[in-house]
Amino acid sequence: MNKLTAASPEAQSADLVAGNIDQLKALFPDLITEGPNGKAVNVDVLKALVGDQTVTDADEKYGLNWHGKRRARQLALTPSTGTLRPCRDESVDWDTTQNLMIEGDNLEVLKLLQKSYAGKVKLIYIDPPYNTGKDFVYPDNFQDNIKNYLELTGQVEGGQKISSNTEASGRFHTDWLNMMYPRLKLARNLLRDDGALFISIDDGEIDNLKKVCCEIFGEETFVGILSVLVNPRGRHLDKYIAQTHDNIAVFVRDPDVAGSIVGMAKEGAMLEEYDKEDERGRYRELGLRNRNQAFNPVTRPNLFYPIYVESSTGRVSITQDDVFTEKVLPITADGVETCWTWGREKVEADNDLLIASQMSDGTWRVFRKDYLNGEDGETATTLVKSIWLDKEFNNDYGRKSVKDLLGAPVMDFPKSPFLIQRIVSIASGSSDIVMDFFAGSGTTGHAVLAQNATDGAKRRFIMVQLPEALSTENKEQKVAAEFCDDLQRPRTIAEITKERLRRAAAKVKADNPLFAGDTGFRVFKLDHSNIRAWNPNPADLEAALFDHQDHLLEGRSEADVLYELLLKLGLDLCVPIEQRTIAGREVHAVGGGVLMACLAEQITREQVEPLAQGIIDWHKELAPAGDTTCVFRDSAFENDVAKTNLAAILEQHGIQNVRSL
Repeated sequence: MNKLTAASPEAQSADLVAGNIDQLKALFPDLITEGPNGKAVNVDVLKALVGDQTVTDADEKYGLNWHGKRRARQLALTPSTGTLRPCRDESVDWDTTQNLMIEGDNLEVLKLLQKSYAGKVKLIYIDPPYNTGKDFVYPDNFQDNIKNYLELTGQVEGGQKISSNTEASGRFHTDWLNMMYPRLKLARNLLRDDGALFISIDDGEIDNLKKVCCEIFGEETFVGILSVLVNPRGRHLDKYIAQTHDNIAVFVRDPDVAGSIVGMAKEGAMLEEYDKEDERGRYRELGLRNRNQAFNPVTRPNLFYPIYVESSTGRVSITQDDVFTEKVLPITADGVETCWTWGREKVEADNDLLIASQMSDGTWRVFRKDYLNGEDGETATTLVKSIWLDKEFNNDYGRKSVKDLLGAPVMDFPKSPFLIQRIVSIASGSSDIVMDFFAGSGTTGHAVLAQNATDGAKRRFIMVQLPEALSTENKEQKVAAEFCDDLQRPRTIAEITKERLRRAAAKVKADNPLFAGDTGFRVFKLDHSNIRAWNPNPADLEAALFDHQDHLLEGRSEADVLYELLLKLGLDLCVPIEQRTIAGREVHAVGGGVLMACLAEQITREQVEPLAQGIIDWHKELAPAGDTTCVFRDSAFENDVAKTNLAAILEQHGIQNVRSL
């Protein structure tokens, strides 16, 4: 039984102001705006409505404005005070993988990745929280976002912080826009000139999202809105129209850069691949059998049927008679049943676009003729359609995929991996970086692995996920929380992300035994910088000075410091790192000698010369193309003379950038 207090709404008189605002809104919706304290009346609009001519257009301009926009813009420009700490034990194939799974607040992570990955990401796909009127996790301590993140995830005292993002608060759109704006601003910097951004969104914020992206990216970068059939039955909670689709807004970094228009290039096919010709023009042959074994007689029974071949000409038909005698089924060489990419009706209607060839073992294969129709004469092109109706894109496939992999329905609305795989296939190619900074259950990472196995590409992924806490007390989170308990891991969404990536990698390898691509990932976690901030205690400056003799935080490893150096110097987090012991001290060479670091806690006067000479010899052996930065722990040197001598020796031999931490 709830106790009434003086602060309870039931113990107070009616809110007359709120009532007046509601009445005005009913008559003139454009009068109501969102102010710092919730709903407010736009006085200028009111004057215009009653014919007051004193209103000027000095402040009028085209665009989307909301309370907090200036702060959101500034937030994207505020430097991060954090770092990413490596977690080898939670990773898969640490020494060889090029993939990243980063656990942390995506706003801070995007800031930290700016130097290392600016202009390097080919595709960003995100599925941000939809603005449903429910609370969503939202960092609101803008002075120290790292502290906020640690509080939010229960790593320090303070409890969780969420935005009260309801329509009743009067800030329904404002809070969501303040959350999205700085993240999109930072994401743009990471995209390559020919890169693309795909954003899944429902109707609640599609208009605002488009306006914000047009402001950040430029109106000319807007490609279109894809409508994806995700729920054929429609949502049962809809009041007027049963919503059956989701939107995917598509933007590109620079529409003037060749190849940047998403989906235009047909798998990068070059002119020489079109080595056959008939009356329609040049063409290449593509197998009609679907190479993805996830599509088979069980999942797509309508695509498993016989095709009959005329042996003398290679012509095909879906009916058998005295001419078309050779029966062909979509079966692999080792006997695995898959399916065709075309249905019966299409084969019957367009069988003149099909041709069959007999293999050396006597079996037959059916091919479709893919004609060269590129405008530049070098690349075959096709346009992606705006409506996607494939059954595999339904949300049911997303839920089934997670349940099959993890053994439990731990996520409510995961996207179908087939949907994301389609996006990956049309908007990225070999060796490209694909990023998702609202990773959720890890669908995008799963899709990248699956698509690489399908087309043999070497795409890399960067997944970012907040370790949002899960609770068994919350019925919507109970299954996920118990799943984490079974893993003996913390109850967070990020743990689900990592486990799905592990199991997806195992499944991809099991389904594609000949695939030898990268299925690992390196795990990093957001934390305070390893470099101690100067925060003295005015009451005891002497102790503060003594504590600050070592600029690095206690408890941080050499690996922690080394990877922060990579971030600060703009090096890839998967760059090769070699180690050697020189003069009894561990020395690291990063990126073929671009960075050399000795982070030992003590360097004696006697060790200075042999250590310096060993680094010089190794540097000559590596012969890096650019300048080398050499870093040491400042407190390690026995005295200033030892530090000065070591720096002088290195500089005399061409290593000019010598730094200490």
